[in-house]
Amino acid sequence: MADPAVVRDLIDQDESLAAVGASDAGSAQVRRRRADGAYTLCVSSGTRDIDAALIAARHQLPGARSLDDSAPVGS
Repeated sequence: MADPAVVRDLIDQDESLAAVGASDAGSAQVRRRRADGAYTLCVSSGTRDIDAALIAARHQLPGARSLDDSAPVGS
């Protein structure tokens, strides 16, 4: 796993780009930057999809392991 500061930056970047993409009708540049960040998160977390990568990345952050968001409530 990457340094927690790098992971936090990648998560923040993904969230920001998701918001921009939603308001910018998903421009090609925003989609490319988001895909690049998703790839980096997947590689650093050893996962193959962005949702799993985000969960793994959030679990790596300090204090994040107290809550397990890997399974939906009620499962």
